[in-house]
Amino acid sequence: MPQLLFLMLLVSSWIWTKANAGERGSINCLGSPPNIVKIGAVIDFTSRLGKEQKIAMEIAVQDVNRLTSSKLVLKFHNSGGNPATAVSTVVDLAKRKEVEAVIGSQLNEASLVSKIDKASKNLPIISLTASQELKPFQLPYFIQMANDISLHLQCIAAIVGHFRWRKVTAIYQHSNNGNGLPSSNFPEILSHLSSFLRIVNSDIDEHLAFPSLASLLDLEAIIEEKLRNVESKSDNRVFLIIQSSLEFATLLFEKANQMGLMEKGSVWIIPDDVASHLDSVDASVYLNMQGVIGCKSNFIDTSHKFKQLKLKFRRKFALKYPKEETPQPNMFALRAYDTIHAISIAVMKSQGRCLEEELSKNILSSDFEGLSGKISFRNRELQELTSFKIVNVFGKGYKEVAYWSPTFGFSASGNKTRDKTTSGNDSAGVVGPMNWPGGLQTVPRGFVYGNKDKPLKIGVPANGACSQLLSVSYDHQRQNQSHVSGFSIDVFNAALGRLPYNLHFYFVPFNGTYEDLIRQDFHGAVGDIEIISQRYEYVQFTHPYDEIISQRYEYVQFTHPYDDSGIAMIVRVKADRSKETWMFMLAFTKEMWLLMAAMHLFISFSVWVIEDGDNSELRGLGAMLWFSVTMLFFAHREPVRGNLARLVLAPWLFVILIVTSSFTASLTSMITVSQLEPSVPDIQTLQRTNAIVGCNRRSFMVNYLIDELKFKSENIRKFDSIADYPRAFENKEIAAAFLIAPQAQVFLATYCKGYVQAGSTLKLGGLAFAFPKSATSSLAIDMSEAILKVIECRLVEELKKDMLSSTNCATSNEKLQEQQLGPRPFFGLFYISGGTAILGLSITLVPCVGKKVHKLMSRVEAALLLRIGSMRSKLIPRTNSTGSDGDGETTHNHQTLATNTVDSIQH
Repeated sequence: MPQLLFLMLLVSSWIWTKANAGERGSINCLGSPPNIVKIGAVIDFTSRLGKEQKIAMEIAVQDVNRLTSSKLVLKFHNSGGNPATAVSTVVDLAKRKEVEAVIGSQLNEASLVSKIDKASKNLPIISLTASQELKPFQLPYFIQMANDISLHLQCIAAIVGHFRWRKVTAIYQHSNNGNGLPSSNFPEILSHLSSFLRIVNSDIDEHLAFPSLASLLDLEAIIEEKLRNVESKSDNRVFLIIQSSLEFATLLFEKANQMGLMEKGSVWIIPDDVASHLDSVDASVYLNMQGVIGCKSNFIDTSHKFKQLKLKFRRKFALKYPKEETPQPNMFALRAYDTIHAISIAVMKSQGRCLEEELSKNILSSDFEGLSGKISFRNRELQELTSFKIVNVFGKGYKEVAYWSPTFGFSASGNKTRDKTTSGNDSAGVVGPMNWPGGLQTVPRGFVYGNKDKPLKIGVPANGACSQLLSVSYDHQRQNQSHVSGFSIDVFNAALGRLPYNLHFYFVPFNGTYEDLIRQDFHGAVGDIEIISQRYEYVQFTHPYDEIISQRYEYVQFTHPYDDSGIAMIVRVKADRSKETWMFMLAFTKEMWLLMAAMHLFISFSVWVIEDGDNSELRGLGAMLWFSVTMLFFAHREPVRGNLARLVLAPWLFVILIVTSSFTASLTSMITVSQLEPSVPDIQTLQRTNAIVGCNRRSFMVNYLIDELKFKSENIRKFDSIADYPRAFENKEIAAAFLIAPQAQVFLATYCKGYVQAGSTLKLGGLAFAFPKSATSSLAIDMSEAILKVIECRLVEELKKDMLSSTNCATSNEKLQEQQLGPRPFFGLFYISGGTAILGLSITLVPCVGKKVHKLMSRVEAALLLRIGSMRSKLIPRTNSTGSDGDGETTHNHQTLATNTVDSIQH
């Protein structure tokens, strides 16, 4: 018996030894002692991604070992962020046959193919990140626990298409292959991205490739150099980060901020690799990423199972890495967790002994609902297509603005089964409001003009005719550094603040005519530049802010005009004596005259009615009218005897006193400023008399007077400044001066005595800013839109008032209108006087009307009684002569009674 027990023990020991040390390619999935499955994990211990994946897998192993009979053992290996190290570690594990499965990130499948021998080709190798290889996998059991990289390329392209950016710059952090050389997959990824961008009418303008962090010695210097190169080569500012680690993206945005590439006009889009880690970065990273858009994998974070994992994950992460921000599990951590469960389920599916190939097949046949989504594979990568949250970095966090999936496009929610009537890629009204780099609230153009190293050259007239519109001064202590100011510059600066990007430029004063200015090799021209069609041959103008002449369109493009005006003719004035005859009528407005007459007649009538019957001197209409006339001069001789009449008259006399004093003051002021009229009424008079006229030497005005207004060239005098015209007028060198409307306004405000504008203003296009017809052509459009915003907020009007405020001088006609008195200042007195008169009339007329009514009623009553008595006498039968004397006496008594009653009533 002891021999039999010993033999059975020996057989059992031999079976156990063969099961664990037998031929490679099979494992003991079930049995006693418990099955031990060794799993190799090759991750980057130094990266945030690797730390989170490590914690997630450790928790998953603990959960599996607690709930199943199998025992999973994880053996971690540090790749140090070097893909070549990761590949070599996996190859070493496969050759030494230490593990039944390998999990890793940053695995280059092409490198593994060349290094793994045939005996190990069936080992299941699971990659936690999307492969950079876009071609089919060559290893039979290389499994990707992620979607194809092209999925998030489509999401990025969809964002570009939604905002209609036409050029982009692609940024990519590629990995090293197994030989330590840079991966050659970047051109292939660019090709796929370019295909998706062409669908939305966009294209790649520039691209930047960066190696992995482990292979860089001076990373910041390399980032700055490449960003500087692309900044100088291209005006495009839409940057797409196709693939990057969180650590590299953090350094990239820090350097981009320092270089000014996160200002207004810039756009940055980050991939899922970075966006999914936004919950775990500190405030300094958010500060450098303001306005960035990201594609973040979407998953259900409200389930009970996820909440349990989240609690364990945060506690374990905080204990292991106390100096780092404690995150919640992201998609990459959840997929690492689900990978362990996929292996556990594959082991449970095996009965007894199973080959590596069978374990790999069981993993590929997985079909369960994990925390990251449905886990099933097709073509050895996840079958279910991930949807993305579109996030926007703002403040110390981010906000979710939309969702995107390859099936439904953009949507307001992450519901994968939403109504198909709202499906499609039409994102209008779906994507929420964004915050953009530089604090911009409107969608950036995605490009800029000029940069700090190569600012735009903006030409300005060095010798303008009107310093209030544009003035150039020089600082001789600073090597003649120029300073440009004036109304035109103020409008230009106001428009710059409303551009969707920062414009780097400097002013260059130009000595010459305006025609020569717009033909120079400048990036733009700013000043009191009129638009004429011939100039459109050379440049384009913003929407004008003042005059535009059609001929200049031949050379340039203009901006939107920022002031309505034209050409004004300025002449000397002469006194208009004919208007002085009736000048006294202008002291009051028509309304005031009519109101005074009506009130005066009403008050006089009221006094007359009140005094009627008691004052013999105020009887009759003539007496009333004469009383009203004499009352104006306080010369009425008719006494006002009643107290009520005096009460009505007193307020009105006070009104007459106040109004008379005001009339005297207004008329005196009007007489002081005599009526003026232009010495030359119109242009036809100048032409008929062959008069000499003046205009600006450097402007379009000379040709305009000759070609359009048909003045003779010998009758035109040219001047450099509006300050030269007063002396020319005094010396009778010119009879009129032709100025653009803003210059005319400044001239009349400065030299207000003796000059006036004659005739109406000749309307032209307006003043505008000019830009050449070249690559910067859209700058004119952007400036026009900005000028419209400045006009709509009434800022141009305020700037013009500020320009004229220093010499605010109104014309004589304006002064006369301002000096006319209307009824509004006297409404209070009119109300008091009129109310008193109405009260006096009421007190007088109400008793009188009552007496008249009483008399009328009495007469009506008497008439009725007489009628009744008459009818009664007819009804009493008359007796014979022989009748009783008593009856006759009775009838006589009734008649007498009726007569007496009527007499008493009448009395």
